[in-house]
Amino acid sequence: MTDRPTVRRVVSLVPSLTEAVAATAPGLLVGATEWCTHPAGLDVKRIRGTKNPDIPAITALAPDLVIANEEENREPDLAALRDAGLTVLVTEVRDLDQAFTELHRVLVDACGLPRPAWLDAAEAAWRTVPPPVRRRAVIPVWRRPWMVLGRDTFAGDLLARLGVDNAYAHHADRYPRIPVDELNATRPDLVVLPDEPYLFTPDDGPEAFPGIPAALVSGRHLTWYGPSLVEASAVLAAALG
Repeated sequence: MTDRPTVRRVVSLVPSLTEAVAATAPGLLVGATEWCTHPAGLDVKRIRGTKNPDIPAITALAPDLVIANEEENREPDLAALRDAGLTVLVTEVRDLDQAFTELHRVLVDACGLPRPAWLDAAEAAWRTVPPPVRRRAVIPVWRRPWMVLGRDTFAGDLLARLGVDNAYAHHADRYPRIPVDELNATRPDLVVLPDEPYLFTPDDGPEAFPGIPAALVSGRHLTWYGPSLVEASAVLAAALG
């Protein structure tokens, strides 16, 4: 029988993973970024942001494990943490199946926790998504300049499972910068506007796509991989209409 690792102190540099650990074993977390907004009222040391973590503050917390993500965190920061003698686990999440695998790796394999019931519930929820009517969409994630989802993104995979085909799914870049006139010229069936990382609202975003139906969706349910996945399929499907 393989011995479980002894992990009693965790610093998370990823909002999704912060919520996942907090929902499973909140006593493990000793540090998280300012962007880690869930669960509400999380009382841990804040170590700045995902792109500018406070390396000395993290080191001072003496974590047994730092959890990070290859897209959200910068390699020089992760290297600095390793140089300080810390163990850093870096996740890679490009689609839903990979998210489930990585969540198990973080929580069970790395932290030595029992597999949480919410993770099984999330997998079950996505297995039962009914066959959707397919629509083609552009999915901006920023403006000034306009940036959209491109290839190999977790959010794009979720939308595809809900019947929304990304017009830029085969672009060479994962988050290409595309002028808004060009976005409109693709004549999509729908424009999907999440409220993070850019806060699109009814008054900020839809007006740039005249004549194209706009769906304002929860960025947390579209881009976070954690307990939000339990309800994400239903929440997103309702917003997409």
